Amino acid sequence: MSDTNLLASVIDLHIRFGDQTVVEGVSFDIAPGECLALVGESGSGKTITSRALLGLVPGGASVTAAQLDVAGSDVRVFDEREWQGFRGRQVGLVAQDALVSLDPLRTIGREVGEVLRVHSRREKAPLSRAALAEAVEAELAHVAIPEPRERARQHAHELSGGLRQRALIASATIARPRLLIADEPTTALDLGVQAQVLDLLDRLKREGTGLLLISHDLAVVARIADRVAVMRGGRIVETGDVDTVLSAPEHPYTQSLLAAIPSLHTKGARLSAAPPLQLAPPAAAIDTSRTVLSVRGVSQSFAQPGGRRLQAVDDVSFELTAGRTLGIVGESGSGKTTLGRIIMGFQKPESGEVLLEDAPWSTLPEHRRRERRHTIQAVYQDPLSSFDPRRTGGAILREALALSGVPRAERGARAEELAEQVGLAPELLERRPLTLSGGQRQRIAIARALSRSPQVLLCDEPVSALDVSIQAQVLDVFSDIQEQLGLAMVFISHDLGVVNHVSDDVLVMRNGVVVERGPSAAVFANPQHPYTQSLLSALSPSITSTPGALS
Repeated sequence: MSDTNLLASVIDLHIRFGDQTVVEGVSFDIAPGECLALVGESGSGKTITSRALLGLVPGGASVTAAQLDVAGSDVRVFDEREWQGFRGRQVGLVAQDALVSLDPLRTIGREVGEVLRVHSRREKAPLSRAALAEAVEAELAHVAIPEPRERARQHAHELSGGLRQRALIASATIARPRLLIADEPTTALDLGVQAQVLDLLDRLKREGTGLLLISHDLAVVARIADRVAVMRGGRIVETGDVDTVLSAPEHPYTQSLLAAIPSLHTKGARLSAAPPLQLAPPAAAIDTSRTVLSVRGVSQSFAQPGGRRLQAVDDVSFELTAGRTLGIVGESGSGKTTLGRIIMGFQKPESGEVLLEDAPWSTLPEHRRRERRHTIQAVYQDPLSSFDPRRTGGAILREALALSGVPRAERGARAEELAEQVGLAPELLERRPLTLSGGQRQRIAIARALSRSPQVLLCDEPVSALDVSIQAQVLDVFSDIQEQLGLAMVFISHDLGVVNHVSDDVLVMRNGVVVERGPSAAVFANPQHPYTQSLLSALSPSITSTPGALS
């Protein structure tokens, strides 16, 4: 008999693909107005567990449970037709990437209204066009989207990341489901937008909606969850109220996840259990006083509709010496990525200049820059988008080595050396990018950058989409290669905890302007500008907590 006081009651859930068990013996419940967080790394089973509550487990899977009740219904007996009438009305889904999840060819109004339109027809009470438009505008306003009538006419690409995510939440809530599943709803969003989305989810929870939050980000969990269940290998290894689990974890796996979070207390320390890399030392001693990158008064604007211009970067200057890391932080639209493109020579600034090793860079024609591109290399957020999916990791590295002039006969051995340098098992070089984990792909991207023997490495959100333990491993790789090779690094990120951990100095950008700069420890410990203060106030406790605990 279903407990109508619970929005989810799961007892002894098993999910199998043939002989492989991916979820084993999972049990939990969710009450109205309560948020349960399922946390764990990729492959832990948290997402497929949530899909069992939606009837969206992939074909070929076997799902069994002693009890699997959602919103008072035993969904074990549902056929697809019953699921279609249930999803949206009783349980909704907010996915990770709104730009991918929202149809680029439909307006926001049509996208948000689709669930309500389909259910009203199914229930033999179709809404008029005017009534549907009114309901959509009301729901957009309900999720705090300004000017809802105008936004309803726009497409996903015309909205900011925060507005897109709110529109995605509106499409999940417009039919007033009692249970909402949010699967990584803030991954890769900057702090301000993340705070807005979490505030919205928290408000829905206070209104009585049950919330199942899927996340690998324990800082997000600390902000919104009431209870947490930690998954590993398809099992729940620890569960309890959020304050107890995150401040005094009992299971070693939970303890390791918390220890891997960058904070004010982890600067200079290793975040992962992996031993330090052993790299070949540079041919000459590192001169840490040598300036390798100079940015002088750089500005860049872009044309906007109506003849206006957006000032993306406004008179930015800094110098970077060998062996040091400069962190650049700011929200979406602050200009940090445009500045990165100018530094790389992919965009010529309207005014100012960039020098590499005291020689002109931004003012050179491209054919002259090409001769020196080995001097500065980049690692981006999603290496998969820059890899040929048909080529193995080894082929990707051998191609980069060919560009560096390494003889063909030496490329195979050199590729294996590069793999070992970034902590990647050489046998993984025989696999294609799609068969590798996010951390393995990012290590290949780092190895490819190192193959050119650069003096400067630009990293643009290189760990923002990685699980916390994989992020820790990659950050340790960056630390090792800098310490041993003397690279100068520019580290662009919206994650202040990560920037504080890796950076010697920091620039805080807002609307294209540097509003604060200085040694990272000083800036984060005592921010002077109101904008920096607001960024720090938006942080979950992870950046300021004691090691291994979220307070």
